[in-house]
Amino acid sequence: MKGRYLGHLSHSDPLYGYIQAHIAPQLGFISPGAVYRVFKFTCSQAVYLYEEQQGRARIVVKFHENHHPAPPLLPQKTGEKEYCDLLYLRSLGFTSTPHYVVRPLGHNPGIGNALLVEYLEGDLLCSVINTAIFEGNLGQLYRKLAALAYFLATLHNRTAGDWRVNHEETHDYAGKLINSLVSKWGMGPADSGELYYLRDQWRTRSCMWEDRAVLVHGDATPSNFLFGGGSHTMAIDFERMKWADRVFDLGRLCGELKHFFFHATGDPHAAEPFIGHFLWEYCCHFPDRMRAFRAIIRRTPFHMGITLLRIARNSWIDWEYRWRLVSEAKAILRAMP
Repeated sequence: MKGRYLGHLSHSDPLYGYIQAHIAPQLGFISPGAVYRVFKFTCSQAVYLYEEQQGRARIVVKFHENHHPAPPLLPQKTGEKEYCDLLYLRSLGFTSTPHYVVRPLGHNPGIGNALLVEYLEGDLLCSVINTAIFEGNLGQLYRKLAALAYFLATLHNRTAGDWRVNHEETHDYAGKLINSLVSKWGMGPADSGELYYLRDQWRTRSCMWEDRAVLVHGDATPSNFLFGGGSHTMAIDFERMKWADRVFDLGRLCGELKHFFFHATGDPHAAEPFIGHFLWEYCCHFPDRMRAFRAIIRRTPFHMGITLLRIARNSWIDWEYRWRLVSEAKAILRAMP
């Protein structure tokens, strides 16, 4: 997937000189006067592919300040943290099959606060999900969800801290999602009142505070994971990596699965076999699989519910489906341990 073609990178652009002098040589590519075609990925406002015109080098660049004409981005976003986080994760061994974190190539604060990473080839999870839904390839989805569960279990277990999770940040985040639905889309007081109530009730549940904090991907959506052969899993876009409950990642992935199937089939329960499979496979990487599963499924509904709210606030969601998502989120959040 290359995205939308924009043209060629000007030789007078500072990015051209930076790529030629510091980035391309890391890929084993040295070619004075090389020409780079520019593509904009459709899934992000500020992520671009720079491809040498004969395909000999491909570099992904994420700008955290404006470089190309685009909607303004928040100035406090920075590529430096993600660059350092990627280096750290790779130092933990995420550099070869079956677990691979995208290789960072450089960070340049003087050129749109740009983060430059390698281009990865693979099947995006969103494509695997859609193939299962529309072409009936369910086996592939089951296999890739098992591979992803293995990747996330490895990420979480290798980075587990010695301190408990702090649920306050996620509690506050849920409030922001509810407020966004009120202010942007006119959600009424009956819905918002119940959602605030459910959010606060989850805060009182001891299970939300019981696990150790781990480093989570932070944006575990189907566009951020790719697959090669077998169980080879590749992860990109760690901009939101942070210390949190491991179920932050798991619940978001489960919520995304529910949304994909719900949106395509109209059945809010169509994804349940895959959600259960994903969580069960994740728990097989613990000494007591059943105990881990019981602990995780107590907390999963909260994170699934707020993921549906997160999706519902997007402008590309149609009006009727938005409120079906809100209704389903409430149903999920009512399932408290």
